[in-house]
Amino acid sequence: MIAGKSATSRAGVRGESKGLAPMHVYAGLGVSDLKGAPGQARRAEALGFDGVSFGELAHDPFLLCALALEHTTRLRAGTSVAIGFPRSPMVVAATAWDLQRMSGGRFELGLGTQVKGHNERRFSVPWSPPAPRILEYIQSLKAIWECWQHGTPLDYRGRHYAFTLMTPEFNPGPIDVPPPPVYIAAVGPAMCRAAGEVADGIVMHSFSTRRYTEEVVLPMLAQGAQRAGRAAGDLMVTGGGMIATGATEAAVHAARENARKRIAFYGSTRTYKAVLDAHEWGETCLRLHDLSLKGQWSDMPKLIDDTMLDTFCVSGPYDSIGPRLRERFGAYAQRIGLGLPEDPGHDDRLGALLEELHG
Repeated sequence: MIAGKSATSRAGVRGESKGLAPMHVYAGLGVSDLKGAPGQARRAEALGFDGVSFGELAHDPFLLCALALEHTTRLRAGTSVAIGFPRSPMVVAATAWDLQRMSGGRFELGLGTQVKGHNERRFSVPWSPPAPRILEYIQSLKAIWECWQHGTPLDYRGRHYAFTLMTPEFNPGPIDVPPPPVYIAAVGPAMCRAAGEVADGIVMHSFSTRRYTEEVVLPMLAQGAQRAGRAAGDLMVTGGGMIATGATEAAVHAARENARKRIAFYGSTRTYKAVLDAHEWGETCLRLHDLSLKGQWSDMPKLIDDTMLDTFCVSGPYDSIGPRLRERFGAYAQRIGLGLPEDPGHDDRLGALLEELHG
């Protein structure tokens, strides 16, 4: 246990009772190229998913969202997440505004900061403490959208961002739906507080455990909300762990081994050491980091035993995992994400799981 976190503080976002509301389930889609997005989105909608999300990996998540929204009628689509700092808030504001207008209000903006190495060496942008900067980033977005929606003069001045010019030629004008909700991906306490202070919700990292969520994430989220005079219970909480599921035991086993590799990969990042520290596994982080520096990637999953795997990951086939998902996430998360398997042969069983979680 992390000192100073009571049961009351851990319950600060939703409360302790299970099953307060149906779970919203999003499909995390991965595509080899943009052509695959429309078909996957249509399939997710037909199955009964509430939305789809696209991470920023090998393709631009905003383009993928545009295709998904264009080819569906009910499904929500969001970036989960787009990396913020390489993009000006003005650029992101315009893209998100257009997607929200086009879709009739079905777009969701998820933002992440990434770690220092990726910002400096992959995106070639300066690094600074991320929490104060992402806080200003979202304040900037909301000031820009306020200008476009209500004609409020644009006059945002912060330490990291300043926006004071908006001429008619560059103003897209109001939309007939609310502005896009903005969610922050967060792991550390400062980022969780920032999410509570300025965002509409938090996208918890898959490298998370229930203990870390209850003792660090939720109290810091509530603290940020209190600082801004907001109701913590109004914030959307997404995920916070890994899910290994499928139609067969073989599929579940494969998903578990993939989760083991992901835990090893994320666990080698010293920025995330605090999650392992919560379970007195911090030394494993240092060992994983050392192996990563030596390029010994195949050896890293061997350090993740089944106890660690089961702490991070909920496992089971479609027809029995439902209660486990509610037990793991139901007390605090309104939304979870499931993968959309390439083989549609068991879509009926996946659809039944979605119905169970919605109920």
